[in-house]
Amino acid sequence: MRLQLEQLVQNVLKQLGIDGIRVEVTPSDAEGHGDYASNIAFLAAKNLKVAPMEAAEVIRNALCAMRYASLEKIEVAKPGFINFTISAQALLRDLTVEHKKPISGSLKDSKVMIEFTDQNPFKEFHIGHLYSNIVGESISRLLEAVGAEVKRVNYQGDIGLHVAKSIWGMKKEMADGIWVIEEMEKRSLKERSKSLGEAYALGATAYDESEEAKAAIILINKQVYVNDPEVMPLYIKGRQWSLDYFETIYQRLGTDFWKLYFESNAGPIGLALVREYLAKGVFKESDGAIVFIGEDYGLHTRVFINSLGLPTYEAKELGLAVTKYEDYQFDSSIMITGNEINEYFKVLIKALSLIRPEIAAKMKHLSHGMVRLPEGKMSSRTGKIVTGEWLLDEAVKRAWMKIQEVTKTEFHDGKDYATYSKKARVKPSEQNPIAETIGVGAVKWALLKNGIGKDIEFSFDESVSFEGNSGPYIQYTYVRTQSVLAKGKAQRAKSDNDGSDAMPYALSSMLNPEERRLLVLLSQYFDIVTQAAQRYSPNILATYLFELAQTYNNFYQKHQILKAEGQARELRLVVTEQVGQTIKNGLCLLGIKTPEKM
Repeated sequence: MRLQLEQLVQNVLKQLGIDGIRVEVTPSDAEGHGDYASNIAFLAAKNLKVAPMEAAEVIRNALCAMRYASLEKIEVAKPGFINFTISAQALLRDLTVEHKKPISGSLKDSKVMIEFTDQNPFKEFHIGHLYSNIVGESISRLLEAVGAEVKRVNYQGDIGLHVAKSIWGMKKEMADGIWVIEEMEKRSLKERSKSLGEAYALGATAYDESEEAKAAIILINKQVYVNDPEVMPLYIKGRQWSLDYFETIYQRLGTDFWKLYFESNAGPIGLALVREYLAKGVFKESDGAIVFIGEDYGLHTRVFINSLGLPTYEAKELGLAVTKYEDYQFDSSIMITGNEINEYFKVLIKALSLIRPEIAAKMKHLSHGMVRLPEGKMSSRTGKIVTGEWLLDEAVKRAWMKIQEVTKTEFHDGKDYATYSKKARVKPSEQNPIAETIGVGAVKWALLKNGIGKDIEFSFDESVSFEGNSGPYIQYTYVRTQSVLAKGKAQRAKSDNDGSDAMPYALSSMLNPEERRLLVLLSQYFDIVTQAAQRYSPNILATYLFELAQTYNNFYQKHQILKAEGQARELRLVVTEQVGQTIKNGLCLLGIKTPEKM
């Protein structure tokens, strides 16, 4: 509906001889101000040479003259807003077709490559990687929902000092008898990954505290680059253990990467590019290294080839950008990382614009904030790291405890809970899949409900809750709709009435405020998804789903559904069905599953 209203206003502006102004119509968030509103009068007032209120009246009168059937009324509000109220007939007409709208918009058929997660082998999968994955997967799904072709990719640092530090730690623990490769291979992937993280922490500490260890680690770093057989067996095993373990987390989170990119492949390509464009004046030599003078462009200087002749992260990124474009001629390439490297990407993209401007113009860096926990700041260098898997596991454990708590409350009625345990909706044998769905969903919702550029204070009490703005609350609302529909289906079966003869459109003049608000919200779903995709903002969809869930639960508390009569009952069942489907579709775009029972 928003797109139709924007086009309608655009046509009116054309009639009034006004061009070059972008029309925006947005859902109203205040009662008594219509269903949609526009500030176009403020922008058009200068062209019409009148005050905003008068401009609003001129535009309103022209809109009314068009007699758009889907509008019940158009009003002007101070200091110059135009408010639109959709007719009940139009809302009812769109009720069952909203999710079947044809895909349109600027993103349709565009080719997008999204790079996210970017965790390094030999180090543990920490909360920052989890956040990047959750954001990247949701944005990928949003873009696909509006018609884009999306390739999910992951760029991983499989060479560099962090690898050398981990191999040094592995060798040290082998020499001390702590590591035995044959025994290590018998352990689970999770245990092997943890051991690699501990080896890295050992090497990182030694690198800072011992000149002898530092020299040895620098040597290992060179050996990895040249495939020295002295270190390659440990390198190959450690790398594969990490990649296999990471894959189990991707599966748990619902991400399927199109391709994995590695620094070991991007490095030589970037090295050659930097040397080629050194001769062309893009880079400069400085103290034996090769640098990009960022100050010439209002940025800062960064090293692309170090004094040892090895490519730095910056050079590898150049090689990565070129390689990705050769693999997939994208219209846009999005990189999702933490915001601590915002300035780094500005330098990188500027340097690339002087080498391959056609690629640089298509690159976009999206950055997210930090996830903060009561446990304190994490550090992979010291080994005091809060892993992404720990956060998921803890949320799942607490979700199961919450399910038991809610179930006990439902069935207590003055007697011992054990007497009524058989009545519980969730049986003990089902706890793992249901708790997994709720716990993982709780984490994803907590990380997506706010804008991705902000730091997040993660709270288990708020996140794993069946009340308030939480994933379990939204999931519970979905389950509630399915319960109502199942009971409605059973009632229809008993009465031999499948509801096909219902004519809910005749109730347009009898809608109560809660029903009407639900219809308005349902009509906005596609516009919300489009807006969230265009702005790369999953929180827009999360905010919408929370309001939809709240509105439905308010409606459920105030009005009878199954005990209503005739067309009123059928309408409320259709509304319930559409609310459930909308929540399920919306949660899916956030990467969150919906349980069938809780």
